[in-house]
Amino acid sequence: MKIETLPPASMPTVRNKSWRKPVAVLIVLGLAAGGWTVMRGNQGATTPPTAQAEGKKEKKQEVFELASGDVAAIDARSLAVSLPLSGSLAPLSSATIKSKISGVVEATTVQEGMAVSAGQVLARIDQADLRARLQQQQAMLDEAQAKLSMATKNEANSQALLSQKYISQNAFDSTQNTVALARANVKSAAAMVEIARIALNDGIIKAPISGVVSKRHVQAGEKLAPDMPVYSIVNLSELTLEAQVPASEIPRVKVGQDVRFKVDGFQKREFEGKVARINPATEAGSRSMLVYIAVRNDDGALRAGMFAKGSIVTDRSGVAPIVPMTALRDDQGKQVVYKIENGKVVAQPVTLGLRNDDEGYAEVTDGLDKGANVIVSKLNAVKPGAQVKLPATATPTGGATLAKAAMLAKG
Repeated sequence: MKIETLPPASMPTVRNKSWRKPVAVLIVLGLAAGGWTVMRGNQGATTPPTAQAEGKKEKKQEVFELASGDVAAIDARSLAVSLPLSGSLAPLSSATIKSKISGVVEATTVQEGMAVSAGQVLARIDQADLRARLQQQQAMLDEAQAKLSMATKNEANSQALLSQKYISQNAFDSTQNTVALARANVKSAAAMVEIARIALNDGIIKAPISGVVSKRHVQAGEKLAPDMPVYSIVNLSELTLEAQVPASEIPRVKVGQDVRFKVDGFQKREFEGKVARINPATEAGSRSMLVYIAVRNDDGALRAGMFAKGSIVTDRSGVAPIVPMTALRDDQGKQVVYKIENGKVVAQPVTLGLRNDDEGYAEVTDGLDKGANVIVSKLNAVKPGAQVKLPATATPTGGATLAKAAMLAKG
């Protein structure tokens, strides 16, 4: 039997222990790392509320800086609603003087553009024929008066003879008839004298009204016929603005309402008038109605025929706060404005009265006082409760500018 020598039992044991030691070290390190990670995770889970609170704190401190065009200060005044109109100016009184007689123009004393007063002599017609005619009629009157005097004497004599019965009653009646005819002839002759005298006076043409000469139709030396125009005069102290208004708007127009208008050439000047009359019939074709506005023209700046464009004040409110239409916002069917109080935006409900869409303002009957600041621009980032910084000045304007808001964060 062959006996083999086996290797020592201690060799594998030594080799096995040297391998396990590094593994044990790695396991210890892994457990340490895992514990550290768990601790960091627990710490991270507890810190977000603090960070979130700090974020909220920083968010509350955001301030919107507003531009001057984004804010308007509420003003208080009377608000008017107007109806636009246009038309031409016409003189309230004018006259075209015509000749009443025929004759040759001897002289004219005024020209176009000259002011005249009532009764002033404008032209003279040759009066030689008129004087001769007057003298002729006066002679006929004298003759008729002489015949009347003779007939009257004959009547007295016939009365005496009739009383003594020297003449018949028929003879006396004939004498009385002669007296009546003589009296009628005297009246007729006197009337002819008066006509001749009027014709002589008509040879001097005078201004029937005060005003300005707009047209001279004749010159000296021209022959005039009856009803031939000589001069045209317009009175510019008061004019009438004739404006067409749609029939649908006539119920808004009342006599006595104020009218403001401008004319070409006076762009920087505004004229005033009042509704004087309203035509009861519509104009053919346009279906509009004429409204007559009385305009005082004391300084004579306006002229007949000028085109005017303006508006009738159909309604006027009392003195009350007015808000720009751009500041109004709809909040669940209610009108609100974003008012600034103590540096914060507040949604303020308002009650509106009269509106003027042309000016862009509305009367506030309740909810706002004079001097309050409201936002007129559409700033999507600015909501009720937001903190804002007002500009140096806030003016009562109706138009909004582009939003110029910048956020400033306080550390």
